Amino acid sequence: MGERKLETVVLGLNDDGQLLLKAASQIGAIRIQAIADKDAGVAEKLAGEYECAAYDDYRQLITAVDARLGEDEQRCLLVGARMHSCAEYVRMAMKKGFNVLKRAPAARDFEEAAELVRLAEEEEVRFAVANPSRFAGSYAGLREFLEQGRLEQVFLIAAFCSFAGESFGKWQSDPKLAGGGVLLHNCYKIIDQIMWNFPIPQQVYSLTTNQALDKQQRLSLTEDTAVVAMKFSDRLVGNLVASSRSSVWPRQEFVKVCGEDKILVVNDTRLTVRDAQGQISEEFEYDNDALGCMKEVVENFAAGVLLADEHEVCSSGRENLKNMAVIESAYLSARTGMPEEPGRILQMGQFEPTDVEADFK
Repeated sequence: MGERKLETVVLGLNDDGQLLLKAASQIGAIRIQAIADKDAGVAEKLAGEYECAAYDDYRQLITAVDARLGEDEQRCLLVGARMHSCAEYVRMAMKKGFNVLKRAPAARDFEEAAELVRLAEEEEVRFAVANPSRFAGSYAGLREFLEQGRLEQVFLIAAFCSFAGESFGKWQSDPKLAGGGVLLHNCYKIIDQIMWNFPIPQQVYSLTTNQALDKQQRLSLTEDTAVVAMKFSDRLVGNLVASSRSSVWPRQEFVKVCGEDKILVVNDTRLTVRDAQGQISEEFEYDNDALGCMKEVVENFAAGVLLADEHEVCSSGRENLKNMAVIESAYLSARTGMPEEPGRILQMGQFEPTDVEADFK
């Protein structure tokens, strides 16, 4: 990428933000200008380590760095903070010419995601969602199998996500702050993998619940357990079962793709190939380091900004509208008790399914 630098700031220094910061610091084309967190002590400590400015005010972070940079300097905002605490500042940054890479999910709902996509395109900046699993060896292996046609006549996609033993912030139980529960915030990676490799479902039907004792309480909390059925075509269906309840053991995430002659089972570290009788024919293990995968995400984004004519950005905001439409359909279905159509959600937002297909190869 030559001598040009992507002048970068990091908003939110939670675990996600710190991973983005560490990954960015290891990329030669990126220069960390400043970081910000509501906890001034955390920001100052990390600023000392990374030799950059520290702020405890998100607005000040963006305005100060914007004022310091020249008009011809490319700028980037890495977002680790949750959207309920920073949505207005992400929009503000785009209007000031910052390219934005946000930790998944893309937004709190489809409408908010679509707004960010439109704003980025109006301001001619890049907006992408960090989905590190796209660079994990196991999931890359799944994609290679499918692209090479080594799994014929796929008829079933089955995913299971258990987050037993994990602790979640109180904000995630509040629909207004979080937008959704386990589907949006914990299953986004798995939904992204399915949507990255397969067309958007024609219909989505879902059931959701939570630990609240009565119906009125359940309506005021996000879901901790969900079952989602997807119809892709008359010959291909899928399902996703997810829960964050501590009683659902063991903790695991996997996607199973069933074809006429093979079954592929993939998780973070392993890709297993079984024959039609269920016997293992091949098995591949991977050391999918979280930092290594995130570094590839950030490096790809930097190349997409600095060398826009030569590099496509992986997991663009527009592409992630496909994920958000499926999630929106699942939540709508849980309320109506009827199957819903993600394609209709896209069209209502003035997007077509063909507009949001993956543009990264």
